[in-house]
Parts: sequence; C-alpha cells; structure tokens
Amino acid sequence: MKKYMGDAMMLITAIVWGSGFVVVAIALNYLTAYQVMAGRFILAAIILLILFGYKLKELRWSVVWKGAILGTILYIAFAFQTVGLEYTTASKNAFITAVNVVIVPLIAFIFYKRKIDGYEMFGSVLALVGIGLLSLQGSFKMNIGDMLTLICAVGFAFDIFYTNYFVQKEDALVLTIVQFVTAAVIGTLVVIMQGEIPTTIAKEGIYAIIYLAVFSTTLAYVLQNVAHKYTTATKAAIILSTEALFGTLFAILFLHEVLTFKMTIGAILIMAAILIAELKPAYFKNRMMKKMGRT
Repeated sequence: MKKYMGDAMMLITAIVWGSGFVVVAIALNYLTAYQVMAGRFILAAIILLILFGYKLKELRWSVVWKGAILGTILYIAFAFQTVGLEYTTASKNAFITAVNVVIVPLIAFIFYKRKIDGYEMFGSVLALVGIGLLSLQGSFKMNIGDMLTLICAVGFAFDIFYTNYFVQKEDALVLTIVQFVTAAVIGTLVVIMQGEIPTTIAKEGIYAIIYLAVFSTTLAYVLQNVAHKYTTATKAAIILSTEALFGTLFAILFLHEVLTFKMTIGAILIMAAILIAELKPAYFKNRMMKKMGRT
C-alpha cells in the first residue's frame, strides 16, 4: 500500500507541475524569470515555516547541510533551465530537461555502483523517446542554450537522486523546509545583485506567484520529498516525466494549442514507460511463481 501511495504522490506532483507551465507563462508577462523564482521560493518557505515550523525542533546539522545541498541544486537547475530558454526553443528546452529521466539511474551506477534495473532503464529510455515526440517541433542542433539546458537536466537528476537518498534517514518535511529556505536566500541574493527588486507588481503577477508558491512549489515538493520514502529514484523520475504530458494537456485546454499525431504517440509512450517500470517485473514474477507452483 505504501508503495502505491508514493507513486500516487509523484503523479499528483507531475500534474501540478504540468499546470505550472500555463501559470509561469502568465507570470513572465509581469516579472523577470529570476523574480518569479525568488518569489515562489520565498513564499513557499514562509508557508512551510508557518505550517510545519514546529518540526524544526527536530533540526539537526545533518538535515541542515543536506537540505542546503538540495536547495542549492534545485535553484541552480531552475536557473540553467531559465537562462537556457533564452537561447533555445521551449520544445528543445523541455526535451533536454527530460534527459534527467535517464541520468538518475546512471548517477546511481557511476557514484554508488548500484545495479541498473533493466525494466526501469528501458522505461527511462522509452519515456525519453516519448517526451521527445511530445516536445520536439524543429531541428535538434546543439547550441549554447541546449548546453545550458543539459546542465539543468543533470541538476534535476541529482536533485531527484539525492532527495531520494537523503529522505531515507531524515525527516522529509524538515529537509524540504531547509531546501526551500536555501533556494529562497539564493534567489533573493541573485535578484538584489542583478538590481531586479520590483517596486510594483501587477495583481496578475501576484496571483501567479501565489499559485506557483502554494501548489507548484510547496505542495508539489512536499509530496515529492515524502513520496521518495516509498519509491525508487528512477521510478520517481519516470513518473515525474509525465509533467510534459500534463503540461501539454493544460496548454491545449487553456492556451488552445493543437495536439498533433506525433505528440499523441509521445504521450502514449510516456504512459507505457510508467506501466513497464511499475507492473512488468511484478507481472513476470507472478507468472514464474505460478509456474513453479504447478510443477
């Protein structure tokens, strides 16, 4: 039951992040990318402190340095993704970011010599192909924007992997609080250094920041970090990759974008990847057990 609870939390996170594409598009009409990042992390940190500040009595040095690492990785990943988008197309940006699905098991193998599960690896590759069909519209030539986005993908992969690694020994909520406070501090310093402190903000921009902070940041990351206790890092990456699918669906509903045949095939491949990673091993294991029981 706990296993499926973790997967369900990851799926909700993917849905919320998918909706965030529309909201970010609105926010960027009124604020710079760095202002949006700082705003969402500052408000999210405040919300977490109000709701779960009592848990800081469990704060230990191990949680502080681990949360600081996660917060730094998270902000850097978002920064490279945002800056990379200035030099490449949104579709290529989304596709290259999704490379984190494949990078997660590679991180486990390279740094910790963990065996790569065949089903999860195949599911990762299949999800990557699906996201490519879902997102890519033009040619695929690597430029500076693509390189920056690739660094972003590595950052998100490390965030997923180390969140999964750290929450096994630390309280997920306290870890998330430290993570957000770290990202908020970095975001504030960046805005100050760039001289982008806003004097006035349109109400549409404020509403967008509130949505991003409450749902796309606070709710999504709390669910994700808690869910890591009940699922694997690779499976989490695969489920979270459906963010591209839900982002497309929300874009169709609210931005009236057209879903092409290629995008439909991509969406199907993403869902197939999740089913393979989630059900295939258990399916074959059950079949083998039944056969052994009959002999």
